[in-house]
Amino acid sequence: MARSKWLQVKDKLRLVEEWARSGLTEGQISANLGISRSTLSDFKNKHQELAKALSNGREVAVAQLENILFKRAIGYDYEITKVSVRMINGVEVRYTEKTKKYLPPDVGAIIFLLKNKDSKNWSNDPVKRDLEREIFAFRKQVEMARLYGDENH
Repeated sequence: MARSKWLQVKDKLRLVEEWARSGLTEGQISANLGISRSTLSDFKNKHQELAKALSNGREVAVAQLENILFKRAIGYDYEITKVSVRMINGVEVRYTEKTKKYLPPDVGAIIFLLKNKDSKNWSNDPVKRDLEREIFAFRKQVEMARLYGDENH
């Protein structure tokens, strides 16, 4: 019987979390661990600590991306530093030039954030959105009735 690679994976849970935080896919993480994607999936289902490491890493990555998107939506100041080297009288002299710049708000980022964070007020088609929610609720009721029977009749 083949020896399980779980112990090798277990020893690398901190790396797994860092890889997930860095945006690696589960396929890339499984390759880094030297296991197949299906083995990673099995381990994730059997070992809660692996699922937690993946989840924690992704949560950090998502929070960072949300912060970057928000910053892009509102615009921000940044600084560019240029270092140049010149020869003056046979002596190498370094000059550092700092330039402040401003990146204006990005309309696309603003729209995306508003539609996702405040969809009640910023939907393209609020009637369609509400109708889709009603359809979803209705389908859920139909499925529950199908599974558990209709208690009203």
